[in-house]
Amino acid sequence: MDDMERIDRARARAWLATAVEEARAGLAEGGVPVGAALYGPDGTLLGRGRNRRVQDGDPSAHGETAAFRDAGRQRSYRGTTMVTTLSPCWYCSGLVRQFGISRVVVGEAETFRGGHDWLAEHGVEIVLLDDPECVSLMRGFVRDNPALWNEDIGE
Repeated sequence: MDDMERIDRARARAWLATAVEEARAGLAEGGVPVGAALYGPDGTLLGRGRNRRVQDGDPSAHGETAAFRDAGRQRSYRGTTMVTTLSPCWYCSGLVRQFGISRVVVGEAETFRGGHDWLAEHGVEIVLLDDPECVSLMRGFVRDNPALWNEDIGE
């Protein structure tokens, strides 16, 4: 592992903290604890958000879409990084692909393995952190809210 890779992983972990804050806020509101953040090519936080599907009664209000909307219109999404506490579902993976987001940092993919492999196959850089805090947060939620979890993932 070279120095650049170490720096990137350290930066990815620092950015993940923003997404985890959002996930915890969503859980405190009675929602699904998935948080996300969109960072610009220069490392600027462009937008952040959390899954608000339950709170807003909106099935499209996922963490990644909330962060994307919060970022507002950008001239280009090339070079941007979507950071999410959980592997992105197909809906959010489509958003990443549609707008040409270059990289996705995934907090964890043990609880749910979304579309990040598909994204990688289509040239999106994937940084999978296997973060224990993200795993613990989601496993606790799934244990305590199985019906809501199954509803959210479409089962």
